[in-house]
Amino acid sequence: MQYPSFLKEKDIIGITAPSAGVGDDIPSFEKSLTTLKNHGYKIKETTSTRNKGFVSTTSKKRTQELDELITDKNVKLIICASGGDFLIDMLPFIDWNHIKENSKWIMGYSDPTYLLYITTTKLDIATIYGCNAGSFDQTNIHECLKNNLEILSGNIVKQYSFPYYQKEWLATTDGYNLTEKVYWEALNGEVDITGRIIGGCLDCLKDLLGTPYDYTQDFIEKYKEDGIIWYFDIFDLSAEVFYRTLFQMKEAGWFRYIKGIIVGRVAIPKNFYEDFTYQDALKRTFEDLPIIFNADIGHVPPKMTIINGSIAQITCKNGKGAIIQHL
Repeated sequence: MQYPSFLKEKDIIGITAPSAGVGDDIPSFEKSLTTLKNHGYKIKETTSTRNKGFVSTTSKKRTQELDELITDKNVKLIICASGGDFLIDMLPFIDWNHIKENSKWIMGYSDPTYLLYITTTKLDIATIYGCNAGSFDQTNIHECLKNNLEILSGNIVKQYSFPYYQKEWLATTDGYNLTEKVYWEALNGEVDITGRIIGGCLDCLKDLLGTPYDYTQDFIEKYKEDGIIWYFDIFDLSAEVFYRTLFQMKEAGWFRYIKGIIVGRVAIPKNFYEDFTYQDALKRTFEDLPIIFNADIGHVPPKMTIINGSIAQITCKNGKGAIIQHL
């Protein structure tokens, strides 16, 4: 596994919009950039980063702008501007050899999953499922954001479950609206597992099954001696679709060598059958495997920073959990 160089003071962070652009959130975005600059970093934005619309520009132009940052030797980290729905239509145009030849950290969450997951599974380059470029828009940034910045600088901190999470967003809140108690559900008893971690937004990962961009088998075969820990962030898949997706992945061989699975809080939870839950989907698929649900991963903050391709040790007991990653 290749681990790119971590950030140093005065390094340049490249920001591009491979899916949606910043749109109307310019003040928030500027505040986030100020936070990054105050931590000693310089910023380079590509042309379409602040565009409005469901995509920032055409798929080919988005690819060109990504490649501009990939091939710029002075850019040490690329952060995706935002999430969205259409990064997938860039995949036929990406020059994966350029990414391989210019190894650097790429970070994002949600729709950037396609880029991160393929970079790690195809090219064996670690990527970061953490924050998008507008995530740092707080005057006093939350501990999870501080952890993210520490990890970007090479200090791979141990991340602990947080006391409270945000159920509803308040536009007037400077920071997260933390009202609900965090409780990691260990569905088959206490968890203490170590393995090679990989995953992302499941709403995206399911689209790669059976495509030319699915390098999962090669990846898990290479690291079978480590064992694989899967993590999933769910945006709006129903419990039923979640189960069918897990079934398809299992039948496709994605879960060979699996040691455990950790799933974040669902951003928009829904189920069509009152007696079938996300927990039921997990138990039905994995039976006695170590399973954690409602972890601090993904769309519902606060959230942990996951290094795709790293060795992770994950523990969970009495509703609390921790993740430490080793390179």
